[in-house]
Amino acid sequence: MKKGIIGKKIGMTQIFDEKGNVIPVTVISAGPCVVVQKKTIEKDGYEAVQLGFSEVKESRLGKPLKGHFAKAGVAYKRYLKEFRLDDCASLNVGDVVKADTFEVGERVDVTGTTKGRGFSGVIKRWGSHRLRMSHGTGPVHRQVGSMGANSDPSKVMKNKKMAGQYGNERVTTLNLDIVKIDKEKNLIAVKGAVPGSRGGIVYLRNTVK
Repeated sequence: MKKGIIGKKIGMTQIFDEKGNVIPVTVISAGPCVVVQKKTIEKDGYEAVQLGFSEVKESRLGKPLKGHFAKAGVAYKRYLKEFRLDDCASLNVGDVVKADTFEVGERVDVTGTTKGRGFSGVIKRWGSHRLRMSHGTGPVHRQVGSMGANSDPSKVMKNKKMAGQYGNERVTTLNLDIVKIDKEKNLIAVKGAVPGSRGGIVYLRNTVK
């Protein structure tokens, strides 16, 4: 991983390129993030930097986290995230990582938590078809249907697509193009949609593919 930053999803909009084509984009408030901790091979067995994002009141933190920030000598942050960067040696505790670490035209992977939709049926959760609404079908129009063979294996197989909790899970969207960067306001506009609702925390990194 060459680059990484923590951000907050602002929302979606659209911009136009030089040819007049409309591009749907998601605006992300990326940084500024401060380096709270630096891990080395000699001490921790691997190289990484821990970034902090979004200021928080002292009353919101517990004693261990207060000591963690006091040792680093940085302001209290609400969110912490480790990034195993290739050039960790170039960063030190207290350094600030901003949106200008990325460039227009680069591709990034964005990780976030999807919207929680609660307990959902198979039609909403998996896109199953409903039965016919004609007479005689019975009160099972939107149910899951067959559970499998009867005598063998005499059980419901694992990973059967059934009703249950839908959403509220960690998802990474790959290969999103950076369309525009506002260095003064630390805003990054990426093409397409990213996981999560408005105001949700997302993690950007250079794409792995």
